[in-house]
Amino acid sequence: MTNPLKLAVTLAAAIVLFAAPQATFAEQKESILVTGASTGIGRHLAESLAEKGYHVYAGARKDKDLAELDAIDNITAVQLDVTRQDQVDAVAAMIKEKGTGLYGLVNNAGVGGGGEVVDTPVEDQSFVYDVNVEGVYRTTQAFAPFVMESKGRIVTTGSIAGTISAFPGFSAYAGSKHWIEAYTDSFAMEMEPHGVWVSVVEPGNYKSNIRRSSVSREMEKVKTSLGEVPEEMKKAYEATAERELSYKEPDEVTEAFFHALFDEKPLRRYVVVPNAGEQERTIGTKVNELVQLNAWGPYSYSRDELVEMLDKALTGENDSEQ
Repeated sequence: MTNPLKLAVTLAAAIVLFAAPQATFAEQKESILVTGASTGIGRHLAESLAEKGYHVYAGARKDKDLAELDAIDNITAVQLDVTRQDQVDAVAAMIKEKGTGLYGLVNNAGVGGGGEVVDTPVEDQSFVYDVNVEGVYRTTQAFAPFVMESKGRIVTTGSIAGTISAFPGFSAYAGSKHWIEAYTDSFAMEMEPHGVWVSVVEPGNYKSNIRRSSVSREMEKVKTSLGEVPEEMKKAYEATAERELSYKEPDEVTEAFFHALFDEKPLRRYVVVPNAGEQERTIGTKVNELVQLNAWGPYSYSRDELVEMLDKALTGENDSEQ
């Protein structure tokens, strides 16, 4: 005859046995810091990581965004303006105190904007670089030591604007993303001896808030100086919002981040675009640049030699030289 007490103890032990690993797994998941997590690509990535059970330090600036992020399971919201060294240092100190370390750093915070060179004040250009360039440099210096300790991953949000030819008035933003390209290659070599892999994810036009934010900043400046916003600027904002909200959700961008962060064979670059036209323009720009670089001087390559180089690159024979 079965002993009821013994059966109850056995069932309780079985429940603990099967339930405990799941809880422990979630607790042991790596911590990842995502800057610029309040909206757009950063918010989508932070929520997706948290949903998978990873612990996310989600950086944001505004109290409203911090409260929303903090309400999500597996997310610890941190006040983090990447242009402010005091906030960067405070988050680094908090992570050290908590003892969680960092497996991954995602440098995602960024802004658009700028303007035509002749007409745009230097401070407008400087603002873009302060966030998109110095902000990345600042956060990388602060948080890379944690990632080096865990031999994890560092991924930065670039853009196809870092490859394609810039539009008129687009030089500040595109230039900052070109810098991300150079930073990625150089920093990757610096981190290789430490067992840290460095990647860049280069999205095309996906739904985010970066374009509306740029126009909103311009509207605020005009309002401050003139007292009111001209009707044509209001219409420009409405058109920008309509276009931006019509873009695809950044699911494919998040997928690329997951590959860069967790795959056994991450890539250096991930071009993620919503349609074939953006891919064609991105790759076509590189081909045109190659032709331009090869057009001058006594050491130019023939077509056959260029094709041979391309074949070697496609088979990975040039990887050791990168």
